Amino acid sequence: MQDVIIAGGGLAGLVSALELAQAGRRVTLIERKAYPFHRVCGEYVSNEVKPYLQSLGVDLRALGAASIDQFWLSAPSGRSLRTPLDLGGFGVSRYTLDYELFKLAEEAGVHFMLGKTVDDIVFTEETFIVTLNDGQTLTSRLVIGAFGKRSKLDKTLNRAFMSQPSPYIGVKYHIRTDFPTDLIALHNFPDGYCGMSAIEDAKYCLCYLTTRDNLRRFGNIPDMETAILHQNPHLKSVWENADFLYEKPEVINEVSFAPKQAIENHVLMAGDSAGLITPLCGNGMAMAIHGAKLVSSLSNLFLTGQLSRPVLEKQYQLAWSQRFARRLWVGRTVQRLFGDKWLSEAAVSVFGAFKPALTSVMRQTHGEMVPVY
Repeated sequence: MQDVIIAGGGLAGLVSALELAQAGRRVTLIERKAYPFHRVCGEYVSNEVKPYLQSLGVDLRALGAASIDQFWLSAPSGRSLRTPLDLGGFGVSRYTLDYELFKLAEEAGVHFMLGKTVDDIVFTEETFIVTLNDGQTLTSRLVIGAFGKRSKLDKTLNRAFMSQPSPYIGVKYHIRTDFPTDLIALHNFPDGYCGMSAIEDAKYCLCYLTTRDNLRRFGNIPDMETAILHQNPHLKSVWENADFLYEKPEVINEVSFAPKQAIENHVLMAGDSAGLITPLCGNGMAMAIHGAKLVSSLSNLFLTGQLSRPVLEKQYQLAWSQRFARRLWVGRTVQRLFGDKWLSEAAVSVFGAFKPALTSVMRQTHGEMVPVY
């Protein structure tokens, strides 16, 4: 029997596995792909987690992470404003960061089962029985769900948000272009917005969110980009002048920002499985890492007998809500200002005249520094 089984090997899963393994726990992580691989992600990380990542052994300088401390916001018309990022952050691809965390976790003793998925999780008499897609069954004292935005397992666990619509798609490219490395841009277009910022190796992440209806209208991604995204002159310039490094973009369907529960059937959810922050806030990576620190710290107290399961679950739900519920609410609320032509124009105008208001919003989507101990 394992101490912990982790379903999903994104940032939340990898950081949780690494933290628990470094504390001497027996950890198995199940991931459907093999590292390294690309994910749809904005690839900007708030500095709130920088010292913590470094304490785990991640050398961000060696990975080539770009330092980012400026923000550029534009409306669909091209009207824009720039402002400093108070806390700032760094840019690094998921391909690079996830692979580094995978190697560190493997060195720490995490048992990886790659190319497999979890079909079912059953809790009975203080033990979890985890069934994989190949029919294998595993047992553990705890299960952490870190399987992402939306999966078949969410349906198996009968999670409430699965009955709600998932109207968005996410699309990501890596590009080379002439653009400041210390600047993150957020360009609005009708029914969506696109972020761009530097990552390692003189590359940039270009990632946008739009509606599935937009894609249906035009039938394919290139035609949709030409018709919709290029209405913003800044985005049109990117598409006309940048060197796109993928033959095809990375795409994710059925993205939903509906609220989720941090615990389902005694499974401790982490990362996007617990709640998806809007890309508008550009902070999902940091929140996943922060959440992984939280879930692994409390899990370790349970595994050493310092917390009972009911107390563990109560403390985790409370702590998760205290740290992230407002950030998610602010993200969902502010998102309504963007993607809509008139509201986003008005928002850029208002924030341009009152930059402290924009600074206040950005602060509320960033958390406190993650403790290192």
